[in-house]
Amino acid sequence: MQQDMPRQSAPPPTETHRSHRAGWLRAAVLGSDDAIVSTASLMLGVAASSAAKQAILVAGIAGLVAGAMSMAVGEYVSVSSQRDAEQADIELEKQELTGQPQAELEELAMIYVQRGLDEELALKVAQQLSAKDRLGAHMRDELGIDRESMARPLQAAWISATSFAVFASLPIAALLVTPAAWRVPAIAAVSLGSLAALGALGGDLGGAPRGRAALRVTLGGGLAMVVTALIGRLLGVSLS
Repeated sequence: MQQDMPRQSAPPPTETHRSHRAGWLRAAVLGSDDAIVSTASLMLGVAASSAAKQAILVAGIAGLVAGAMSMAVGEYVSVSSQRDAEQADIELEKQELTGQPQAELEELAMIYVQRGLDEELALKVAQQLSAKDRLGAHMRDELGIDRESMARPLQAAWISATSFAVFASLPIAALLVTPAAWRVPAIAAVSLGSLAALGALGGDLGGAPRGRAALRVTLGGGLAMVVTALIGRLLGVSLS
């Protein structure tokens, strides 16, 4: 008789989580949305003042360059501050682990008790996790810091600047390929359509409803364009 072969357990199902995308996704979405809203609003404001095509184009290009640089610097400074705070907490935790290892172990165990484990099991879990990666366990469960999702200033800076430059070119392209009579509607239509698409994409990547994400981005961008165009119109009339 043939011996029964031992059954091989099926591999555990893989799950797709989105939290690891948070850093670069935030920078990309912020850069692209801001690019369209600010550049299109600037161009519509200039166009509403009855300015020539050349003036609208100069305004768009200036907005693209200034916005991309501003996004890069702003994201780098902001994320660097976050990174500095994380590093300071990690260094302090290292000192405490070196100077008071037992107290830190008990503190880690108490965290697990507060999450629902009994004291004996919590202590065993804390001991086993500390034996494998003591600092990592305290970073994750005490400080709430994950090595994989720590702030990355350079990544945030170049992603924001690149996404801004790419998407700021959309209203500029609409200006260049559209007849004079359709400049304002074309810039507005291309910009609002792009905002809706970006909102839906951002919602999909982040696991949120696409329709709601698209709507809030489009309404916010449309409001900014209307207000800027009205101001441009009023200034154009008053200065003429």
